[in-house]
Amino acid sequence: MIKIYRKTATIKAEQFDGSDEMREKYHIAIGSGWVAPYRINTLEGWVGVQINSWIATGVNGEHWPITDDVFKKSYAELPAIPKNVANYLTDCKRANTTIGTSLSGNIVLFGHARSHDMIHEILSWLCPSDNQDLFARAWLDGYVVEEEHD
Repeated sequence: MIKIYRKTATIKAEQFDGSDEMREKYHIAIGSGWVAPYRINTLEGWVGVQINSWIATGVNGEHWPITDDVFKKSYAELPAIPKNVANYLTDCKRANTTIGTSLSGNIVLFGHARSHDMIHEILSWLCPSDNQDLFARAWLDGYVVEEEHD
């Protein structure tokens, strides 16, 4: 019986622009007689790389190319959330709180908050439904912390 699967691993990826800097960084050679103008040495051997393809980096430092159309269908950027929300999410998971309780504001975990303003900031961020979707995605897939603006 055929089953349906989804990818769960996160990767680091950078879109290849053909620059000398990127060719050096990923040890990409100029292809001679290849269909693709460039080639990269992967775990499976030398593979052609096109400009605008993505160079993925695995957990062991290995690199492989992914065409732009396949990359856009297969991967989504991790959500960026504020630092206070990230700390709250971590505290909720550590306390084995359900995502539903976490989305509505886990009052017990607000004891860790440094100030009433911090609690207000977290609750205000969680209120718009778009942010609840981001929080859920961050809960399931991981996240990056937003850069703070001065």
